[in-house]
Amino acid sequence: MIDTAVLLAAGEGSRLRTSAPYKPLCGVAGRPLIAHALEGLAEAGFARAIVTVSYGREAIEAYLGSRHWPLVVETVLADHREPNGVSVLAARDALDGGEAILAMCDHLVSPELYARMAKAGAGGGLRLGIDRRLGHDWVDPEDVTCVATEGDRIVAIGKGLEPHDCYDTGVFAIGPALSDALATLASPSLTEGVRLLAAQGLARIVDCSDIDWIDVDDAPALAKAEAWMATKADAVAA
Repeated sequence: MIDTAVLLAAGEGSRLRTSAPYKPLCGVAGRPLIAHALEGLAEAGFARAIVTVSYGREAIEAYLGSRHWPLVVETVLADHREPNGVSVLAARDALDGGEAILAMCDHLVSPELYARMAKAGAGGGLRLGIDRRLGHDWVDPEDVTCVATEGDRIVAIGKGLEPHDCYDTGVFAIGPALSDALATLASPSLTEGVRLLAAQGLARIVDCSDIDWIDVDDAPALAKAEAWMATKADAVAA
């Protein structure tokens, strides 16, 4: 089972700037998003996290260095001015040909989602955790990446995609094939990398519709995330 994660934390997070200067350090229920991600990965059984950093690098690395984490945490430098596939490529050497879970720092995710994807593996290409709960109140229809599938294969992916039958949760199981595909692109976005593998029949899905997650990308999503965490805390207290 996969025990290494790549956590993308390099972006500017401009839509959350009123809540935090750097998105990975934006607090939800008293903890930064990056802490939720790293602790969730550890809870799911991961031993190592490779965090890609760029915008706000010094502040993020200072925070990471100020705490003892329940898994090994290392950082690699990406470039927030480039598409997010550049962040995936930044972790390539650190992965040394191995499989990993790829996750987004700004996605608040139940640890079960990480664990399910680790168990599934990359399958020689990639697998994407998807959610078939179309129209879910936590999903921003203008921002979510949509996916069209046939069986367990991805046939199309993109924002505003029509028709689509599920959402991209932002959690992948990846192998070297994704980095190889991204390296062929002049402007390597993750979505374009998935499309290249999909054209080869190497991009598949894992249904995670029973597991909660939310992309904390703006103030309304942050409010929903806070409400979710409060509900979870109340359930634990009960």
